Amino acid sequence: MKRIISSLCFAGCLWTTAILPIEITKQAIAPSQAQETTPTAKNDSELYYLYYGQKISLRQRDNAIAVAFNTTRDIPRGGSFSEMLQRDLSGNNTRELTLTPQPAKPEVEVKAIGDRYALIEFSAETSDQERKEITRKAETRSYVASTLPVLNRNDSKDNSETIVLPNEITVSFEPKLTSSQVQLILNRNNLEIVRPLRFTQNRYIVRSRSATGTDILTASNQLNGITGVKSATPNFVQTLSYKFQEQRAGKINFSQESDAAKYLQKLRSRYILANNGTFFSNLLPLQWHLNSTPQRGSYSSRIDLRATEAWKNSKGGDGVVVAVIDSLIQWDHPDLIGNVYNTANVKDKLPNEVSGWDFTGKNGGDPDTRISKEEVAKLRADFQSTFQLSNAQLNKRYEQWARVLKSSNPKSSEAAIATIIRNYIRGDIASEFHGTWSAGVIAAHSKNGEGIFGVAPNAKILPVRVFGLNGEISSTNLVEAVGYASDRGAQVINMSLGGLLPDQELTDQIFQILDNNPNLVIVASAGNESLDGVGFPSAIPGVLSVGSTNITGNRSFYSSFGGRLDVVAPGGETNQNALGGILTTGGTWVSGFWDKAESPKYTWEPALDPLGKYVRVQGTSFSAPNVAGVVALMRGENANINRENLIAILKRTSSYEGLEISSSDANKYRLQAAIGFSTVKDFPFVRPSGIYTAPTPISAMQYYFGSGLVNAEAAVKAVQ
Repeated sequence: MKRIISSLCFAGCLWTTAILPIEITKQAIAPSQAQETTPTAKNDSELYYLYYGQKISLRQRDNAIAVAFNTTRDIPRGGSFSEMLQRDLSGNNTRELTLTPQPAKPEVEVKAIGDRYALIEFSAETSDQERKEITRKAETRSYVASTLPVLNRNDSKDNSETIVLPNEITVSFEPKLTSSQVQLILNRNNLEIVRPLRFTQNRYIVRSRSATGTDILTASNQLNGITGVKSATPNFVQTLSYKFQEQRAGKINFSQESDAAKYLQKLRSRYILANNGTFFSNLLPLQWHLNSTPQRGSYSSRIDLRATEAWKNSKGGDGVVVAVIDSLIQWDHPDLIGNVYNTANVKDKLPNEVSGWDFTGKNGGDPDTRISKEEVAKLRADFQSTFQLSNAQLNKRYEQWARVLKSSNPKSSEAAIATIIRNYIRGDIASEFHGTWSAGVIAAHSKNGEGIFGVAPNAKILPVRVFGLNGEISSTNLVEAVGYASDRGAQVINMSLGGLLPDQELTDQIFQILDNNPNLVIVASAGNESLDGVGFPSAIPGVLSVGSTNITGNRSFYSSFGGRLDVVAPGGETNQNALGGILTTGGTWVSGFWDKAESPKYTWEPALDPLGKYVRVQGTSFSAPNVAGVVALMRGENANINRENLIAILKRTSSYEGLEISSSDANKYRLQAAIGFSTVKDFPFVRPSGIYTAPTPISAMQYYFGSGLVNAEAAVKAVQ
């Protein structure tokens, strides 16, 4: 158990990559804050929470606070509480009459965290007194329920990391306790139940009647030492951001084709794949992760899944349900709508449940994982501005960000600055549909020959949304979502997420679900921080951890490796060429994004087409669903094979054929194998004592690629 804890703590605490989008508004642009301020510890007292008895250290940011909104009030029509708070704190909604010059107000940025919370960030010039005054002003707003501390991981240097600490603790009680005994424990600790967690047993969200702020950490830690309490963990609210746009947006020589129709025609004529008689479309040759021959040539080694060959000898995943636990899943996409699992006839159906569940909604959630009209309205203005405004107009609208970019790059032209802003906003908003991207990789099924295919085109998708807008996620959302997916009969669960704080409630939930469902396979992305050791929850024993490779057969530059890496699959790289990305289904084609606006004729990244119906993306977020699709193909051929044997076959049929280690990775391995790196950042090298015999290291191929590149054709044959 100690080794398990060490692995999880290391991976979870260090892997801070974000996978979903951060907010872009006229007032708040993340890079500006990142350059102007650095979070520091607010006080010297030790802040931590417990994970299986181990301390996970945290620090409080002194450049930000969070607010929880009063959910009993209706959200302003056509706006949001965050926008209202921005106006109130900036003083833009009142007229001040004075003959005396007034000092400039400190810059304050309000960033929405879903619908329920917002982040207030202070500029570096804001004094302590001004911060107190801003906090007091926020607390007096009728629509603000409370202010909350904002935390970082203690070893994190990521200035954008946001961990909000609400007055909520998830408590798991021993099953032998009666309801009166549970209530006695709560009363003695001045706690009250908010609600029981669904799809799990003996777990509750509770809140303190006396503690506030960082004292919630202390209250949670004290509960862990009480007889009858199995575990207690603060119900952190985190924001995770998909960094596709940060990797691409800074490139001024941005790939954009002026005529999208001609561009697609050129690609189709250049890359040709014969119709194999099973699944075929005009875009299939661009899906190199399914068959790389059209792009690499018949004389080059295959570095793909060999899915097209697997289709010939399989049912395409027919009869298999894959739960996609992710962000917005726009399941009415033409290539997805025929493959959505119907849950309308389940015995314990949730209110109005038909096809999956959105755990981010108010009052227990929402039956629709697609984007709502209200959510479109929040994103539309920024999205349309990138297509409608000139360079000068765009730089003026996002003046703060333009100013920071110009100061960092004095020689940059107005057009260059505007291009970076456009790329960032478009990529940021497009990536709200991260769940749609993942779902398409697994089970897209083009019906008209013009779309794309997933790895398992006949499998069914169970949409499960756990991320609100701007990357908002709480640990309780995930605990319930995994239980829901299992309860609804999913045979495969895909979690293209990571960078979360290690959480005992989620770990225990996954352990119990795996124990109760010996055939269920849970797949998760290894992480995008290029670290030795995969992230959380991928590091949980029993979860299939997947790293990423690119179109050249190398490890993707971002892919984590080493400890707990099981296999690799194509995750793509778009930094040099968009054709190296994973082609999948997008979400900005939804009509609401284009209301009263003419759609462009050109391509824009990550979109392949003018509306964004299809996108090209990169990340272990997409190597994971590739493997989930292969597991679905295998399960479709053998419904009774258990998880242990299925994963063993998946690993055994994987290989290193076509994979290559870069010279940089080779040297890194050579040093690691001979000396070893410490997990302590300030002391990177471990000095061998000379007393103990040095262990025999694993091979470099296993270090970077686990058991190897998954081979769908071989895996399917092996289970038949």
